[in-house]
Amino acid sequence: MAEEQSELKIYNSMTNEKEIFKPKEPGKVSMYVCGVTAYDYSHIGHARAAVSFDILLRYLKHSGYDVTYVRNFTDVDDKIIKRANETGEDPLELSNRFCDEYDLDMAYLQCERPSRAPRVSAHIDEIKDMIIQIINNGYAYEVDGDVFYAVEKFPNYGMLSGQRLEHNRAGERVAVDSRKHHPADFALWKAAKPGEPYWDSPWGPGRPGWHIECSAMSACYLTHKFDIHGGGIDLIFPHHENEIAQSWAVDKESNISYWLHNGHVTNNNEKMSKSLGNFFTIRQIIVRYHPLALRHFLISAHYRSPLNYSIAQLESSSDAIYYIFQTLQDCKDALSSFQQEGTEENKKAPQVEEAAKECIKKMRIEFQTKMSDDLQTPVIITGSIQEALKYINNCLKKLKKKMQKRAQLQLIQSLIEVEKEIGKVLDVLGFLSSKSYVEIQSRIDVDKDIGKVLDLVGSLPTNSYAEVLKELKDMALKRAGLTEDEVLSLIEERTQARNNKDFPKSDKIRTDLTAKGIALMDVGTETIWRPCIPSEPLEAEVVQKAHIVEEKQSTPPVNQKVEGEGNGPNTAST
Repeated sequence: MAEEQSELKIYNSMTNEKEIFKPKEPGKVSMYVCGVTAYDYSHIGHARAAVSFDILLRYLKHSGYDVTYVRNFTDVDDKIIKRANETGEDPLELSNRFCDEYDLDMAYLQCERPSRAPRVSAHIDEIKDMIIQIINNGYAYEVDGDVFYAVEKFPNYGMLSGQRLEHNRAGERVAVDSRKHHPADFALWKAAKPGEPYWDSPWGPGRPGWHIECSAMSACYLTHKFDIHGGGIDLIFPHHENEIAQSWAVDKESNISYWLHNGHVTNNNEKMSKSLGNFFTIRQIIVRYHPLALRHFLISAHYRSPLNYSIAQLESSSDAIYYIFQTLQDCKDALSSFQQEGTEENKKAPQVEEAAKECIKKMRIEFQTKMSDDLQTPVIITGSIQEALKYINNCLKKLKKKMQKRAQLQLIQSLIEVEKEIGKVLDVLGFLSSKSYVEIQSRIDVDKDIGKVLDLVGSLPTNSYAEVLKELKDMALKRAGLTEDEVLSLIEERTQARNNKDFPKSDKIRTDLTAKGIALMDVGTETIWRPCIPSEPLEAEVVQKAHIVEEKQSTPPVNQKVEGEGNGPNTAST
């Protein structure tokens, strides 16, 4: 395990308390996270869940654990069938396409790929076998080709959500059915309906219910006993509650040690969701903001807290990312000028200065204590790392002045060590493994095969600080509706106005650009520009326009029927 590592405490939704994390097997962690229902582009609520558990994954690895991370895809579902019927597309082909699109979104957001990403359609046998066991153990019953779980037979139903059985209704995806023994009984298997994909089963043709899929797939890869089960807070009931009941019906010793749930992303303090139509997709956002800015925004609130979406928040996160990478690039540029000084002399350099030691110590203590305390990322990105970045900038100013060689070497060594410590923090937060989203997209444009390109993402070179900065600047220009040539032309025009002592005009040029998110900085006799938080923020409707365009692109009609035999899906005749 990593040295000086604090004990990890995570909030367990089962006990509603923070608990010290102790894996079932020392040194190894098994984690299952509920993924998306793949019928459209994923919104930033999905992104928050993915990034939250990616942070946990990275921190567990940083702590020395060997992690088996399973995140599923629901590719058989009512919503998928409905969308496929609307477009004339094969349901499985539609869901397969959006599974790939989701994986692409995850690559943009720098989320590590899970160890396994099972899909329902590939695990029908495992699902049927589990249903058979539940029936044989007396906890489910069949009616007209449907199979329902008998919730009254599970004595601890409601143990996760705290909801009493007599107050529970059927799951949100299942209408109340008079054939049920209890209104809260839920479907394990659904009899085929005309025009829907189906698989043969002991109860007739049909398809799995929503809840059984995760119980079956988690058991397939992690058994009925594993460490962490995660998902959005809206999954606590009924989905995760029903998973517990299903797994217990198969194995009375089934046990998941920790249940973790991330909070909602809200829009005007209302949960963001496709059903409410108040969502923005990941693609809509990263067309105008760098994926790292979106990632920063998503961890700017504690993962269990609500996170309210706003353009102002994205602008703030974009500015924060730019500041981080500009500082690191300035540090790299300054240090590179000393690389030719000679290694022997550098070896004799004194230890880092006391201010640097204190800076590193504070970062380490804060990182260890706050991340181990239920992953307090907001503290990490606003705390001592900011002091460290400020320290670097102050040191860079000192390096520009004349000083004794020994003091200079001490300062250089201090910069090296502080930058290294910052890098460790940023790596766990997922900011330093950035792959060029431009490079990924250009390869997709050429190859037309998302899956093939995603297999190559790991081999793509990591973006340099300079490349990230260029991407951030390009996005800022896009939001401002300007080209770099136009900005440079305005800088020249402002310079001429200043030379002519036409200060009202020069001030207006600067103010107008600041309003659009372009800051002018006078450095000596030169004027440069960089992105900034606009004094007149971009209106949300601008992003909404991108949504309208994407809506048209997200549901291309493909007139193809579903066919299959054996273990593959079939289509019920109309």
